[in-house]
Amino acid sequence: MATLTHWLNLIPKAQSRILSRTGGESITNLRFDCVPDSSKLSLKSSSTSWGRSRRTHHRRSIRSVFTGIVEEMGEVKNLGMGDHGGFDLKIGARVVLEDVKLGDSIAVNGTCLTVTEFNAEEFTVGLAPETLRKTSLEELEKGSRVNLERALQPVSRMGGHVVQGHVDGTGVIESMEVEGDSLWVKVKADKALLKYIVPKGFVAVDGTSLTVVDVFDHDSCFSFMLVAYTQQNVVIPTKRVGQKVNLEVDIMGKYVERLLSVAGYTSEEKKV
Repeated sequence: MATLTHWLNLIPKAQSRILSRTGGESITNLRFDCVPDSSKLSLKSSSTSWGRSRRTHHRRSIRSVFTGIVEEMGEVKNLGMGDHGGFDLKIGARVVLEDVKLGDSIAVNGTCLTVTEFNAEEFTVGLAPETLRKTSLEELEKGSRVNLERALQPVSRMGGHVVQGHVDGTGVIESMEVEGDSLWVKVKADKALLKYIVPKGFVAVDGTSLTVVDVFDHDSCFSFMLVAYTQQNVVIPTKRVGQKVNLEVDIMGKYVERLLSVAGYTSEEKKV
């Protein structure tokens, strides 16, 4: 079956340029409102014009946040080009549809996406070219299982960590080993991401909030353990060695690095 990368080539160039400009906007603030972020408005529905989406981009900066506690596993029902010229992903679900509304944000394998259509058994989200380039969603096919979580409400318990749903990059599963009823997983990540991952720290893998056990700098890998309950409720154990996973690191590390960089602080100055 063709991957989403193949479908990306079918998007009209003019529309692709618009999506590329809006898809990579940096995070400026966090709010608990369940309103879609501006980078996804261009795929909202077939009745939304591209021009209006671009104007809306400058007015909306509200972001949704998640906890990384997966609510259910959905199943990919269909994926392909929509009538609006963008790429649509249709997912079968139950729990996340209980109170869904058009424009709500749902994290799919840790990627914050906007609901453009729904009924009692499935919902549709749009995928921008930048989303396809930066996440593992390009590997999905009909029948694939995906982790699902609705955007956090102010009254929700914070059972995990603050997850933005903005994937930093992808990793590759290096090994999966069983120990008792637990599963050890080792993931290879780019060194640019690995520097933000620390032992006993937090990382979101396919949208699942996990505690890092070890970091192996020489192999550019990190490991975590899944207990029996987690194995039964997330998609990671269903994947194979060599498959991609979406990664989101703790944003605090990036903020600290940015502040030190702006201040002109370097490790060499510290030594002096």
